Amino acid sequence: MKKIIYILFLSSLLGLSSCLVSYKFNGSTIDYTKIKTITVIDFPNHAALVYPPLATNFSEALKDQFSQKTRLVFVPRNGDLQIEGEIVGYDLAQMAVSAAGESMETRLQITVNVRFTNAVNPSENFEERFTAFQTFSNTQTINQVQDELNEIIVDELISMIFNRSVANW
Repeated sequence: MKKIIYILFLSSLLGLSSCLVSYKFNGSTIDYTKIKTITVIDFPNHAALVYPPLATNFSEALKDQFSQKTRLVFVPRNGDLQIEGEIVGYDLAQMAVSAAGESMETRLQITVNVRFTNAVNPSENFEERFTAFQTFSNTQTINQVQDELNEIIVDELISMIFNRSVANW
């Protein structure tokens, strides 16, 4: 009887050890055995309305995201993954209107065009526009809130791009 229990225990232990569960808490689904490098080209600002620090802040935040959440090595060109694009929209739009016909809120919206190339798996390549926005009260000027809103919007855009490119969401 002890021998049967021992055999059952040993076989269940072997069966459990053959099951492999892999969790990745950074959200990426990169096969590091095939994909080792990434190239991120700086995003120029081609929007009609230009906020000077936006291009640099956006490009650096994108690089930081991939640096912090992946093990990819940055190369200046021809990486296994390549991300490039441009900022195509930086827009202010009046949103809420009071009974007196005055604007009460303004929306700051940023749009980026992204080209993603996966040299290892070209079926994952895409070119897509990503847009994010924040609203602010007209009791403040754009100059008072611009830095803070840009940081929030850029973070949201970077998350969308990361998820679309390497998290397969």
